[in-house]
Amino acid sequence: MDFDTIIDRRGTHSSKWDKMEALFGVSPQDGLAMWTADSDYQTAPCVIEAVKKAAEHGVFGYSWQHPEYLQAVQWWMKNRHRWEIETDWVLTTQGLGNAIALSLDVWSQPGDGVVIFSPVYHEFAHKVNKAGRKVTECPLARDGDTYNLDLDDAQSRLNGSEKLLLWCSPQNPSGRVWTPEELRAVAAFAKRNGLILVSDEIHHDLVYPGSTFVPMDVAAPEARAWTVTLTAPSKSFNIAGQRTGNMIIPDPDLRSAMRHRQATLDYDPSALGVAMITAAYSPEGAEWVDAQIAHLQGNRKLFDEAVNALPGLKSLPLQSTYLAWVDFSGTGMSRAEFIKRLREDAKIATSPGDGFGTGGEFMERFNLATQRARVEEACRRLTAAFSDLQ
Repeated sequence: MDFDTIIDRRGTHSSKWDKMEALFGVSPQDGLAMWTADSDYQTAPCVIEAVKKAAEHGVFGYSWQHPEYLQAVQWWMKNRHRWEIETDWVLTTQGLGNAIALSLDVWSQPGDGVVIFSPVYHEFAHKVNKAGRKVTECPLARDGDTYNLDLDDAQSRLNGSEKLLLWCSPQNPSGRVWTPEELRAVAAFAKRNGLILVSDEIHHDLVYPGSTFVPMDVAAPEARAWTVTLTAPSKSFNIAGQRTGNMIIPDPDLRSAMRHRQATLDYDPSALGVAMITAAYSPEGAEWVDAQIAHLQGNRKLFDEAVNALPGLKSLPLQSTYLAWVDFSGTGMSRAEFIKRLREDAKIATSPGDGFGTGGEFMERFNLATQRARVEEACRRLTAAFSDLQ
C-alpha cells in the first residue's frame, strides 16, 4: 500500500499529464498536474493481481456481467455503504460519463430541460448540451465554507420543460456530504416536478472520518420509482481508463427501459474491467481504500494549512473526495490575474472553477490524489507565487 513512490506518468498517454500543456500551457517537464480526477499512485495490489492473472491466462474472448461480478458489487454496497441491493438491479456501463449520456438519451428528448445544482462537475452541463438538451442551472447557496440547498430558489428557476435532475453525491467540486434529510428533500423535489433523479455517487468511497455518506436509495427508498444511482470504482481505485461503471436501478420499468437501450447499442462490459472490479470490491480492496483515505487526509491537512496561510486564499474544508476547492476571491485579483500566477509562476495545472458553473468564477479545483512530495511541492510553489499578498 504505497502511495508515496513517485511514478512518472509522462509519455504514458495519461490525459492528466500528457494533455496539460495543450489545455493549460503548463509543461509536464516542470509542471504539476493537479486537474483531472485520477490519482498518481498505483491501484490496489488485488486489482493488479487480477490483471496479471488475466494476462497469464492469455485469452481475451467474449465475457459478460457474470454472477461473481454482480455479487462483488452487491457485497461492496452492503459492507461499505449499508445498502442492500439485488444483483438484477445492476446494469454495467462504459463508465459514468456513458451512464449520464444514456440517462439523457432514455429519459429525455432534445430540447428538454435538465436540472443541475451548481457549482457541480463540469461534465454534467457538457453532456446535457452535447445531447441537445437544455441546462436548468440552480445555484447552491454558499454559507461561509459550506454549500447548502435552496430548493425554493431552484423551484423558481424551472419552466416545466425539465425531465431529469442530475445530482452529485458526494458533491464535486466542494466535497460536501449530503445529509439524509437533504437527500430526501431532493427526492421530493424531483417527484413534485416529475423528474427522473439520476444520482452520481462516484466519490462515495472517499469519505473522511467525521462524515458519513448515505446513498440516495438508502435515504429515500420511497423514491425508487424515479431514482437511478450511478456508481463506479474508477475514483476509489484509479481505474477510470477501463471505462466500467454501474447503474443501480431498483425500479423494474426504469431498468427495463435502460436495458432495452443498451441492447439496441449492442453493449457488453469489458472483460478486463469486470475482472478488475470483481477484485477491487473485496476485503482486500476495502483495506486498500481505507489506507488511501488515511494518505489523503495527510495530503489534505498539509495543503489546507499552506493555502489558508496565504492572505486572500481559502481552501474549503473537505468532507469527501480528493479534490480541494480553493477560493481566490479574497485576493482582490481578477480571474485572469490569479490564473496567470497559478500556471505561469507556480506551473500548476488545475481544473478551472468557472467550468463548474455559477459559484465557481473565483475558484479552482486541485487534485490531491498524488504523492505527499508533490503536494509539498505544490504548497511551496503556491506560497512563492502568492507571497506578496498582504
